Amino acid sequence: MSFIKTIPLATTDSAVREMYERQQRAWGYVPNYAKSFSHRPEVMARWGQLLAELRRPLDDRTFELVTFAAAHELKNTSCSLAHGNQLTPFFSNEEICAIADQQTVESVTDAEQEMMRFARKVARDASTVTAADVQRLKDQGLCDADVFDIAAAVAGRAFFTKILDAVGSLPDAGFMKLDEDFRKQLTVGRPIDTAADEVMTVAGD
Repeated sequence: MSFIKTIPLATTDSAVREMYERQQRAWGYVPNYAKSFSHRPEVMARWGQLLAELRRPLDDRTFELVTFAAAHELKNTSCSLAHGNQLTPFFSNEEICAIADQQTVESVTDAEQEMMRFARKVARDASTVTAADVQRLKDQGLCDADVFDIAAAVAGRAFFTKILDAVGSLPDAGFMKLDEDFRKQLTVGRPIDTAADEVMTVAGD
């Protein structure tokens, strides 16, 4: 479902087909977010490049924690579920749900707690960030470049989630395969799509 009419998977537009095929190779189907970018596939391509640069200086655990905190604060179900699931190599489902509730989790370091607190504040209203907020990060050993990297990762996530929510893009039906309690806890915005995920026919298949 979307509030805008998206370009169908059987399109003959080469740029859109290439984008759909690339996304299907990654996920096994064409995700709803890709369809939302179908009128501007070049923007999706640039987003992919930007995302790669945003995460390059961050280790996987830090990137996923910061992105998850931002997505949860931005109330985007797709990214909350996707990045919550990406945290499972580091935390149990119960711990991830506790992180979502902003509870103290023993396996989360003080520095990580501060990073997520900062990420949520940036996502919620970056104009309220103060020098004291940044100093708390530095007190945990972060440098100026680290602060920038976290702010940039959150700002990038806001760009992506706000486009999707503005056009009514629903989280993919594939998320229904996740643990029920975990899934319900992280469904913070739009509900999961009830229509099956679409798979396009690719030449040579």
